[in-house]
Amino acid sequence: MNSVRVVVGYKTYIRLIDELLEGKEVISTGMRAEIDRVNMALEHALQGRNTAIVSSGDAGVYGMAGLVLEVCQQRNLRVALPGKFSASPHDILLEIVPGTPALCAAAALLGAPLMHDFVSVSLSDLLTPWEVIADRVRHAAKADFVLVLYNPRSKKRDWQLGAVQEIVLKYRDKDTPVGIVRKAMRAGQKVHITTLSQMHTIEVDMRTIVIVGNSKSYVFQDLMITPRGYLDKYPMSKGEK
Repeated sequence: MNSVRVVVGYKTYIRLIDELLEGKEVISTGMRAEIDRVNMALEHALQGRNTAIVSSGDAGVYGMAGLVLEVCQQRNLRVALPGKFSASPHDILLEIVPGTPALCAAAALLGAPLMHDFVSVSLSDLLTPWEVIADRVRHAAKADFVLVLYNPRSKKRDWQLGAVQEIVLKYRDKDTPVGIVRKAMRAGQKVHITTLSQMHTIEVDMRTIVIVGNSKSYVFQDLMITPRGYLDKYPMSKGEK
């Protein structure tokens, strides 16, 4: 960040890193201006200015990295990643900095709910039709995956989580543990463990991650655990218990 001259991002995320922005040109926009932000950042980068696009969590997990690459493709820009294609001419040297996805932050606060196979689904139908989202949830529930739900509810979209609950209840016991984390690792953080039948009673919003356990998930001392299967294959001896 020290070498960055221009920082572009969604205004809420820009506020989270305010202490890092002294002396830098900051460009912030509201929601649904993602393409504009990418184009503005590319214009500064093409002028030779080190430019950063801020993304929450991990830029490659529901973040901005994919859109940056898509826009570069649409604009026929030649892109190089550090350590790759260094001998080829390029317009943009792009570094995707890994972060901590919200699902990992939430899982750490809940215990170990993602120790076995899981599926992540965003319930926002802004870019993906609801029929596609519901079908993905249905297949994941039927296959007994742990289910991670992003964007469970917004001010204008308040019914999708209930619809998902109905779908999953067709394949999973009503007492299946569900972890709900709002503002993971941020001020105002809230952590709840409830059941599939009661998950609709917990307040959620766009900053909430919902983790629905599989048929093996359970709660131990207020911690949610999805076993990998170690103790089934390698039982502990009496002296180790």
